[in-house]
Amino acid sequence: MSARTTANQIAFRYRTVDSSTGVTRETAKHLAEFLGVDETQAIHRALRELAIKLLPQYEADDGPLTVAQVRQIKKHVPQGAKRSVRSSLLEAEIV
Repeated sequence: MSARTTANQIAFRYRTVDSSTGVTRETAKHLAEFLGVDETQAIHRALRELAIKLLPQYEADDGPLTVAQVRQIKKHVPQGAKRSVRSSLLEAEIV
């Protein structure tokens, strides 16, 4: 392998028993077979699902809106008219 390829890899060691912090190769094989993918793809899918669950899925914003930003929003949204949304999903009980 070239240096460029090996620099993008890590050593992965399966556990000797399944636990909350790892799995055996046998479990990885069963999972891969169930998913219809190879072991490497099963590991990637598991890591991706964990990333979605634990890491923010959007860039952090710059904090509260500035006065100028609020002014721009108000300029583009009609002000002073009361508006409401009525949902047909929930039936109001008439007494």
